[in-house]
Amino acid sequence: MSVPSFNLLAQSILSGIFIGSLYGLVGLGLGLTWGLLRQINLAHFGFVFLSAYLSYHMATVWGFDPLLTLLVLPPVFFMLGAAMQWVLSRFEISPFNSLLVTFGLTVMIESLVQAIWTADFRRLESAYNNKKFVVGGLFVPVPELITLVLALVISFAVWAAMRYTDLGKALRAMAEDATVAAAFGIHEKGLSLVLAGVCAALAAVAGICLALTFTLTPSQIFAWVGVVFACVMLGGLGSALGPLVAGIIIGVSEAITMAVASPSWAPIVSFSLLIVMLLFRPGKAGH
Repeated sequence: MSVPSFNLLAQSILSGIFIGSLYGLVGLGLGLTWGLLRQINLAHFGFVFLSAYLSYHMATVWGFDPLLTLLVLPPVFFMLGAAMQWVLSRFEISPFNSLLVTFGLTVMIESLVQAIWTADFRRLESAYNNKKFVVGGLFVPVPELITLVLALVISFAVWAAMRYTDLGKALRAMAEDATVAAAFGIHEKGLSLVLAGVCAALAAVAGICLALTFTLTPSQIFAWVGVVFACVMLGGLGSALGPLVAGIIIGVSEAITMAVASPSWAPIVSFSLLIVMLLFRPGKAGH
């Protein structure tokens, strides 16, 4: 273990904020589905990577600007998420069975991605890749900055919608007590379709950001499950801002660990934080 220079430590913290914002963006849709629909939607990770590969394909093969895919993919994934929710609702899939069903969907998505784009590493080459700013001696890459800005804007937009709009209040009422909410005219099935569609659209945005900043390979889908679950649990189920805050805390902790000790120690951080939270905050993860 060595003590890094101040500049290296500051750059590591900045990198941790960037990766943490992506953790939070991926976890946002998962946490909303889990907290409000009572479904553990593992297919969310499959949607993220499917979006990442589609963004890569649209930019590399069809010549799209990667940011323009933000106008195309989220609406498509909204319909895909709503359709999946309709099927789950139609067959009255229980919360535990939803875990198994959506895990199977994730495996199918991974196989589909591998069949189309193979298991080779893929890198989205765009005009943004090599662009960076230098602020106070620190490098600020443009793709990571785009991810941070999108994560902040979307998280606060979802928070405001959940707090101040009739739709958000209806969703919170439905999650609290669906029977009483239905008695007041709240249409549970319709709201569930909308929420599932929005969460899938959020997965699409996260996938585009993933493609902008990371090299892609299908097997990475499951590597993200642990750290994103930690963000969701630490941030609170159904919370709009919690996953982002938890993601940044985990990202910075991992980055400092890599700078001070070794990269192999980084994965321990998220799970250590999760275990500590579960030990000292029993029953509060969902609040």
